[in-house]
Amino acid sequence: MKPRCSWTGYLKISLVTVPVRVYAAISTTEKISFHQLHKACHRRIKQKLVCPVHGEVERADLVKGYEYATDQFVILGETELEGVRLETTGTIELVQCVRPEELDPMFLDTPYYVGPDGPVAEEGFRVLREALRRTKRLGIGRVVLNGKERLLALKPHGRGLLLFTLRYVAEVRPAAPYFDDLADRPADSAQLALAQKLIESKSRALDLASYSDRYQSALLDLIKVKMDGTEPVLAPRSEAAQVLNLMEALRQSVSQIKQKPQSAVRKNGQTRRNGHKRMLLAA
Repeated sequence: MKPRCSWTGYLKISLVTVPVRVYAAISTTEKISFHQLHKACHRRIKQKLVCPVHGEVERADLVKGYEYATDQFVILGETELEGVRLETTGTIELVQCVRPEELDPMFLDTPYYVGPDGPVAEEGFRVLREALRRTKRLGIGRVVLNGKERLLALKPHGRGLLLFTLRYVAEVRPAAPYFDDLADRPADSAQLALAQKLIESKSRALDLASYSDRYQSALLDLIKVKMDGTEPVLAPRSEAAQVLNLMEALRQSVSQIKQKPQSAVRKNGQTRRNGHKRMLLAA
């Protein structure tokens, strides 16, 4: 069964309009979450809405206000907020197309899947998807999601489209202040050569499925042990290793790589991949 969509509207570029559905691409259902409990009785804490003048208030008595000066607010009603409608409300409006290398990954935010809204929309959806694929372009546009206008990037993804909401330039801090005090001088050639060997030895095809959230797994193990009524065995806190001379550290690192058979590295990688496949089949 196809997952439930989180938004329906239109994909628009110039005079071409295609009905589409947008689906959340990120799942948080497997993440462990905690509740705040009273330490004495382990009951869940309830947070109350309290006015400093009138005490506890109901949610129905709340209004939204913008603070333009200390304790000075402009009050905005729901009807007024709903009246702030943009042309991007209900529409993914593509305003330009760019090469992928022009978009700095720093600006990427949340991913969504985009598909056609019903069989009638499939032809137009397919044409736009393949046009982006053949021209090797990303569509840049705007859309209103959750009451806010978001900048977005749209790219072909298999038989569908992948939409990334983007951060605005004003939201991203410039890098220069963090690196201005670094000396602008070349790296030591001998150290650089060893560092390159080390990086090359660590280079292989990316397989993100071979990585898992180890902290999440450790938390789950801890919870299971506590549920069984046994005392958890806590791992000793690891201390940072003594810092060696950079050249010596590079030499030792490269030496360790040379001693480890490459077949063992491939075998371990294959084992991780097979183990992940078994987990998927068992799920």
